[in-house]
Parts: sequence; structure tokens; C-alpha cells
Amino acid sequence: MRNLTEQQLLKLHKRLLEDRRDIEQRISDHEHYGLGDSFKDSTGELSPIDNHPGDVATELYEREKDIALHEQEELHLVRIEAALNAIHKEQYGLCQTCGQPIPYERLEAMPDTLYCVEHAPRQFVSDARPVEEQYLSPPFGRTSMDEREDYNGFDGEDAWQIVEQWGNSDSPAMAEHPGGDYDQLSIEADENDGFVEPLESFLATDITGNHKAFYRNSHYRNYCDTGEGDLTLEFSDDDL
Repeated sequence: MRNLTEQQLLKLHKRLLEDRRDIEQRISDHEHYGLGDSFKDSTGELSPIDNHPGDVATELYEREKDIALHEQEELHLVRIEAALNAIHKEQYGLCQTCGQPIPYERLEAMPDTLYCVEHAPRQFVSDARPVEEQYLSPPFGRTSMDEREDYNGFDGEDAWQIVEQWGNSDSPAMAEHPGGDYDQLSIEADENDGFVEPLESFLATDITGNHKAFYRNSHYRNYCDTGEGDLTLEFSDDDL
């Protein structure tokens, strides 16, 4: 049996009717949160196909927000109608799962509920993640070959490093090794680019081996500063 008095039931019924009227009024006043207007009306564009998504980011965000608000209001209306129907069938105040009376305090806080606390749906936040994350994790996933000793060719991480050279939105605080500067933002920024040993970056020759070149670059200076360099290399280009 219900644990509600006739006065409590009338009060809750009145609350449900008021909530339904308020929601319907909000939807009407906001014209279904603007969903009646086309996306073209808010962007001024005939079609967003030829635009970068960032060009209409604000309008897209507002449209997504309107959809979420509208769906939330519709869901609330469905719950209210279900509660009013339960009152009509004299089943209101009883949990639809276990049949036990729902405390009045809970109904007063949520008059549209049809479940007790123990059997309320959606009471736990799901930890489920999109299945795509399993495919993409770890970073570069299946295309990263760094851990394979039998492969030293071009892989997914190398592809990203090339793209990353053109910049990203990271700051030094978000770098792979925080605390550096903007020159150290990229993945493995200290990795040699285009050569294996520092010596290869400042000594060069053409394909025939006849024309030789010597470059006194930053790698050469670092090579000498770390004690690896040989100062006898400080000869003129004519000596080559």
C-alpha cells in the first residue's frame, strides 16, 4: 500500500501539473530552443561544406546546446506524464521495480520519480568509454613501431612528428617533458633529425665522394662542448 496521505497525493499531483505547464511554456517561448530555424539562418551561409569547422564553431556549439536542452525538457515531460498516469492507475508512490512504497521525502524532491533509491535507473555514472579509444590507445597505437627491434623504418609517430613541426596548441606546460621552452614541445624534440650521429650533421659529401662540405652548426658546437668533438676539425674549407 502507498504511504501517502490524500493531502500529500494532491500536493504532488499539483506539482506535476505545474511542472508540465512550465516546461511546455519554456519550449513554446524559446521556439523549441531555436531548433525550428535551419543552421543556415544562424550562420548566414548557404552551406557549411566549403568552410572549415572552426569558422562556424560558435554556431555549432549553440545548436548542440539547444538540442541537448530540448531533449532534456522532452525527457522531463515523458517522466511527468508517466507519473501522472501512475496516479490515474493508483500506482503512484510505489516503486515499479520492487513494489515497495517510495518515501514521501523522495517524492517531494522528485515528484516525477517512479522508483525507490535502490532501484532508481541511471544512478551510477558509467565508466564505459567509446570502443574507438581501445583502437587508438596507446598514442599512435598500431602504427608505433618504437618497441619493435625488427623495425626501424617510418612509422605513425614519425608521421605525427612531421605534422607537429607546423605547430599545435600546446604550451611548455603540456609538453612531453614539462618545463622546457617552445622549441622543445614536439615529441622527442631532442631526437636527431635526419642523422644518427652528430658528426653526420656537419660533415657531408656528394654522391661521388669528391665534393666535401663542413658546416659549423649548433650540432658541431654541442659536439665540441660535450667533449666529443675533435678540434683538429677546425680547418678551412680549402683543406677539404
